[in-house]
Amino acid sequence: MRIAEGAPTLAPWAAAEALGLAAAEFAGFQDEPPQMASGAVGKTGFLRLGFERRDDRTILAELDRRAPYMAQRALYPDPEMPDQAWLFVITTSGCVLQGDRLALEVVLAPGARAHVTTQSATKIHSMDANYAVQTQAIALADGAYLEYLPEPLLPHRRARFLSDTRITIAPTATALCGEIVQAGRKHHHPDESFGATLLSLAVEAVRPDGKPLFCEKLVIDPARRPVRQTGVMDSFDVLGNVVLLAPKDVAERVYARVGAEVDLAEGVAFGACRLPNDAGLVFKALARETAQVRAKVREFWTAAREEATGSAIPPPFFWR
Repeated sequence: MRIAEGAPTLAPWAAAEALGLAAAEFAGFQDEPPQMASGAVGKTGFLRLGFERRDDRTILAELDRRAPYMAQRALYPDPEMPDQAWLFVITTSGCVLQGDRLALEVVLAPGARAHVTTQSATKIHSMDANYAVQTQAIALADGAYLEYLPEPLLPHRRARFLSDTRITIAPTATALCGEIVQAGRKHHHPDESFGATLLSLAVEAVRPDGKPLFCEKLVIDPARRPVRQTGVMDSFDVLGNVVLLAPKDVAERVYARVGAEVDLAEGVAFGACRLPNDAGLVFKALARETAQVRAKVREFWTAAREEATGSAIPPPFFWR
């Protein structure tokens, strides 16, 4: 079940609960936490961000939230795109716990341009009961432009996490949506590296009329399917997965700029391929360290923004 399907009759966090109940890979983890029931008050975060074009810039015209989600006010720090609103998503809990049901909605009206990110890595804590669910519904109207580039996903040992992203995008809009998935706290304890019990990460895109564009689902279940093998992660520890949904001419220009390489000496592999239905591109990068994946994602972000808007990306923050 998708959040968009449940929206007319279910609250967003209830739709996240229904998604977890329907996911076959989580059938064995339906026990309730002894501390606080799944989906209880304080464990049902919701954030809706609505961006609109007003005069010469994009504003945050709609904000609806339920703790532990919060949002910083819209900022305009990028001199290359002074009309683009930057917004940091914040969670007061500081981490994701068993039984959490989280829902994020990002809506861009015609011509709106926004960059959405998070205040820090999304840390998925260890779990001994149930699991955590995150649903993300993203909608872009004609001519809208979105960069959704959250900080890395950091699953702890014995974490169980389900993420489901549905993107509804008009043919003239552009969306760059990425995620970086770390192996875990590999410098903390040897068992933390790929020590999560189960990660299920899905993304799907459709047109406003419901026409499907593509879907992708990654299920990381180390107990059933070893991660340290050729064709999966091999010797790499970090995965970067970035989807570019854009008009065909934009996507083709970006594709022409993006190379592909496997460099085992440096511990980096990357490349892009075309999505079906002329939806755009998907770019993947593997590396031993997060900084290496960040660098490759920045290169892809650079090409995507320059070809879609004619503007350069801002320099990295000094702490990066």
